[in-house]
Amino acid sequence: MNKNNILITLCSLFLLMGAGCTNNKQYFEESGSVFHTLYRIKYEAPQLLTDKIDAEFQAFNLSLNPFNPNSIIAKVNRNEEVEVDEWFTTVFNKAQEISERSGGAFDATVAPLINLWGFGFSKMDSVTPRMVDSISEFVGYRKIRLEGKKVVKDDTRIMLNYSAIAKGYACDVIAQLLEREGVTNYMVEIGGEVAMRGVNQHGDCWRIGINKPEDDLEGANQQLEDIVHPCKTCGIATSGDYRNYYEKDGKRFGHTINPATGYPAGQNVLSSTVIADDCMTADGFATVFMVLGAEKAIEAAKSFPEIDYFFIYLDAEGKHQVAYSEGMHQYLTNR
Repeated sequence: MNKNNILITLCSLFLLMGAGCTNNKQYFEESGSVFHTLYRIKYEAPQLLTDKIDAEFQAFNLSLNPFNPNSIIAKVNRNEEVEVDEWFTTVFNKAQEISERSGGAFDATVAPLINLWGFGFSKMDSVTPRMVDSISEFVGYRKIRLEGKKVVKDDTRIMLNYSAIAKGYACDVIAQLLEREGVTNYMVEIGGEVAMRGVNQHGDCWRIGINKPEDDLEGANQQLEDIVHPCKTCGIATSGDYRNYYEKDGKRFGHTINPATGYPAGQNVLSSTVIADDCMTADGFATVFMVLGAEKAIEAAKSFPEIDYFFIYLDAEGKHQVAYSEGMHQYLTNR
């Protein structure tokens, strides 16, 4: 056999081996509960990666879950001596960046104010301006900093809570794990935040629905406002107040606290969906836009060219309207 024939034979063998590997891959779906919410993961791989995914979730939980007493963030909040890890550092820096770029509309130190108002504003009628002012003294993203691996606070009463960004980052972390395992087609969804790459089991772009803002708590009759199909590696996050709000004196307040005032954000955005290169960034800006309200959010978004948005909001007459960025239009199904 001459060299050319040997080369052809070897090439054919490698192609067959590659095809065999490809044929051995299949789509798997994982689901369960993590961080007090549900997750769903779809990915194409030669075998299940359940154990590795679970281990990554457990490690992440020990870093950034403020409700886990053994986590790094819980120890930071108790002012214990603790060194932060790479995950905590990444989230801390991204949160500070978004806080600065949004003029403080995003603030991870707002947790004491959230506790003051209570879940679903259960304490709305008992909160006084004096109480808000007292707590606001130790709220503010500029009152914290990282020095090496230590969090330094200007006031020991400061508490951190990255719930408005950590779910998005958890999607990114699991996506990174899948990519280390050679997975190129996946969709990671945690509590409505999504990281995606490649295509689904039908060879199509992943499709993510945007719910209509209706008070259907069970979701049995939930309808979609639109469907997003970015067809690229990205993160998608949605924040919404339409199921958790409070009305007083004819004014509607969402469950999001405005860090600038210390009060619930009285705004007209019912749902804020954001697409960014990573889910952590999308998650953070989705919260920012809920705080700002539609008009200010649309104007502010001009300063964030790396993201696209889709808002559902109430106009002056109380009717549902939508607004979306020029870049978002190409990803929508019904526009």
